[in-house]
Amino acid sequence: MLFSTYRNTKALLVAMMILTFGFTLFITFGEGHTMHFDVGLNTFAGLFIFGVGMVLAGACTVSTWVKAGEGNIGAVWALIFTFVGMFLFSLVWSVDYWPPAPVSMTGEPNLEALQLGYANAATLQEKFGIPAIVFGLMQVAVLYGIYRAILRKEAIQAGHHREVSESHEASSTPAE
Repeated sequence: MLFSTYRNTKALLVAMMILTFGFTLFITFGEGHTMHFDVGLNTFAGLFIFGVGMVLAGACTVSTWVKAGEGNIGAVWALIFTFVGMFLFSLVWSVDYWPPAPVSMTGEPNLEALQLGYANAATLQEKFGIPAIVFGLMQVAVLYGIYRAILRKEAIQAGHHREVSESHEASSTPAE
């Protein structure tokens, strides 16, 4: 089993639900300053590569620093190759190289430059006239669905543990 407990996951989900609701409520009333950054295929490729690196290192970059400080040799190797990879990438990166230069990052879809534009609750509110809180509530509903799934899984696990402990108790009592 990957996780023995979902305590931290549940806490993060609740925090995300509260923050999503609050932030989109602010946006609905014209407050809050949303970030605008372009998303393209380069973003998805970078996220995928970063995720693979995290899996191979066994932790995110910050945790890898901590593990290296504790003397974990594998974490030291992961950090060394993180820096090697960044150095090699810096050799091929230029302002005119793909991922596209900022000129092609206009916030609107630009398929020639493989940019998908950007969208957040504020831009969706502007484009469709639907209050941002609606989009926030949709996200809260998805997060709540994940939270409920975790609760169901925990209930099933607790029932299974109860059955196992009852069967062990029944088998350990001496027969008379």
